[in-house]
Amino acid sequence: MVSEHSPSMESRSIDLQFLEGKTIFITGVTGYLAKILSEKILGVQPNVKKLYLLIRAPDPNSAKQRFVNEVLKTDLFRVLREKLGANLQGFIQDKVFPVPRDIACDSFGINSELKDLMCREVDIIVNSAATTRFDERYDTAISVNVVGAMHVVEFSGQCSKLKMLLHVSTAYVCGEKEGLILEKPLNYGETLNGRSSLDIHVERKLVEEALKDLQDKNATEKEGKATWMAKHILILTKAMGEMLLGHFKEDLQLIILRTTIILITYKDPFPGWIEGLRTTDTFIAGYGKGKQNVLMGDRQSIMDEIPADMVVNSVIAAMVAHQDPSSHTVVYHISSSKRNQLKSGDIIQFFVDYFKKNPWIDESGKPVKVKKFHVLVSMDMLHNFDDTNAEMLRMATKDSNADGTFNFDPTTIQWEKYFKETHIPGVVKVGKRKIAPTN
Repeated sequence: MVSEHSPSMESRSIDLQFLEGKTIFITGVTGYLAKILSEKILGVQPNVKKLYLLIRAPDPNSAKQRFVNEVLKTDLFRVLREKLGANLQGFIQDKVFPVPRDIACDSFGINSELKDLMCREVDIIVNSAATTRFDERYDTAISVNVVGAMHVVEFSGQCSKLKMLLHVSTAYVCGEKEGLILEKPLNYGETLNGRSSLDIHVERKLVEEALKDLQDKNATEKEGKATWMAKHILILTKAMGEMLLGHFKEDLQLIILRTTIILITYKDPFPGWIEGLRTTDTFIAGYGKGKQNVLMGDRQSIMDEIPADMVVNSVIAAMVAHQDPSSHTVVYHISSSKRNQLKSGDIIQFFVDYFKKNPWIDESGKPVKVKKFHVLVSMDMLHNFDDTNAEMLRMATKDSNADGTFNFDPTTIQWEKYFKETHIPGVVKVGKRKIAPTN
């Protein structure tokens, strides 16, 4: 399995007619990234034929209700709501088809009639389903990130019209490697530290046996969670999922988009859309509240981060660039560390400056005075992600992106302006709901 570009990677404009009449199946649609992708497709190409959206739910009505409450009614869709007005409901009913059940089930647990219809209709699959919690139970992470990936590739093999499978992964499947990380597929059984071989089947069996042992001992949920807590669960299971996709894809065209840390939206559908506090956002909000002012790390560490809408734009660009049939696997790092480096110390200074100028207002209406910030130096692992493939994708679609509709070029980000005018205000907005007020 080699990473090389398919013949379709010559210069190609992002012709939205490619998406016209297409049926796209997206998994993990209640997740942050898949919501933005769904909104983007509906916004830029209203003549897409269908969006099948896999939603964890026991039945069709429950799936539709989750879609309405957790996706359509979010502020993310306000631009589309304003654009379509009274026509929105009819448009959604005509284009969007929530699919109930679960990625962890064989054939996603969907009934045979719907499965047969989807296998005849689906042109593109975007697998965005994943558990991204760093404290997730190992069995749950295996079920979603590994077994789920296997179910996706099995389903893909049954789709008669399928042009490609796009799998959203994490750049940190590199594990313990340091230095420049290349855009290369993982080999089946490859380990993340290079010291031994990884047997995916053994890993699954160990999980099953340990869970049975916990059940036999009537272990509580808390005990079970503590037992399976591990620092690298997310990274390991995402890597295992990639390996399975590459190993069992046969002649399927597989596009793997590995993202670094995903930030709130840079531009589309509007700047600053956020859903819950992500990654370091909890710390930023805590500092603004006067509750936190110490961080383990190194001010010189490179923080590889990328806004969510740029990731979505790269997904659509990849769809268009790889529309010609191919059996290649291509990996893209959707990242910023090679072309527009951002250091930990920069982010710290951004939010220190921001809260000095724009103090958090506590429940009693008084401004919170932030404390002096301290960084306790620790040995951080140094990654730098090569994005040569991603740059070629940007160049291949450059001519059609003059207005920035599909921008995913990290060099266009002015980090200080973005953090102070978009990211931190978005964190504050959500943080006022999520973080307990200062007494």
